[in-house]
Amino acid sequence: MNGFPHAHKGRGAASNPEGRFESIRHHAEDDGWQSLLLDEDAPRPRTEVTDERAKSVITRNDSPDIAFDQALNPYRGCEHGCIYCFARPSHSYLNLSPGLDFETKIRAKGNLAEVLRAELAKPGYVPKPINIGSNTDPYQPIEKQWRLTRAALEVLAECKHPCTIVTKNALVERDLDILAPMARDKLVQVFVSVNSLDNHLAAKLEPRASAPHRRIKAIRTLTDAGVPVGVLVAPIIPALNDKDMEAVLERAADAGARSAGYTTLRLPWELKALFREWLALHAPQRAEHVMSLVQQMNGGRDYDSDFRTRMHGQGVFADLLRKRFEVACRRHGFARARESRLDTSHFVPPRKPSPQGELF
Repeated sequence: MNGFPHAHKGRGAASNPEGRFESIRHHAEDDGWQSLLLDEDAPRPRTEVTDERAKSVITRNDSPDIAFDQALNPYRGCEHGCIYCFARPSHSYLNLSPGLDFETKIRAKGNLAEVLRAELAKPGYVPKPINIGSNTDPYQPIEKQWRLTRAALEVLAECKHPCTIVTKNALVERDLDILAPMARDKLVQVFVSVNSLDNHLAAKLEPRASAPHRRIKAIRTLTDAGVPVGVLVAPIIPALNDKDMEAVLERAADAGARSAGYTTLRLPWELKALFREWLALHAPQRAEHVMSLVQQMNGGRDYDSDFRTRMHGQGVFADLLRKRFEVACRRHGFARARESRLDTSHFVPPRKPSPQGELF
């Protein structure tokens, strides 16, 4: 049964509501009995990782507001626990909660490298940059043990296949031995997401991601190694972290970032209630103001899925954010994050497994 919502140290969600496809709903009521046995006294939610056998790993999209055609996500669910993550509702397809389940019950595609190799070897495959981390972070903490992102990079590097990476974890530095040679061949670009410089806010918004200053340092480390890096100020949450936009862009530029992009908060499906719950716990005095501005940016609703406006919002406040971003980008000489110069001309399909090995 779901308990009463409360903050869990190291976790973003405060509860574990059923997904939208569940037919049974549980609701906790305080009847006055055993009142000392509160949810706060229960053990902290532990991360559970399940090995998932994937049939395919490259997904494709034709959304006009997304800058890539192909994507790869080594994990379903994300231990970072960002309360604003638009991918949370996808856990409902697994009959799991978009709440705590999303950040504690992770699916790892253990056969990712094998399946990726087979897909790249298909006759007629046309190479286009593959984005790694479009849905969940490829460098979330469990990557230290599972190393699936690294396995995917090894396959892509072997095949001279270009990719982009989106992350908010400094663990990306671990793979510089792969990323630096790929960068020399114009095969990789990394985007580091930093939406605030406030460590206290980040610890509540994105509890298991690298601290903001550590992500800035990762930008410098990658840049010094010759890897092109962009910064994503995402998502911008009005009246919560929007004040840091210019400061983030300045720090990222000083660290060597070459391009920049931003998105505003998106609250699809179950995420609406989860985010409101988070506001009530962590920012109660400004919760009403935050949601008022969010609705102003979404045509009067908590979320508007229109492709034309969902990434940056609409209305007066959204226009102000856009102008602020453009001015800061001009000041620091940033290119647009959508501008990619990755090279697909060197792609070499991987060899299919052969009983004769590498003799021929």
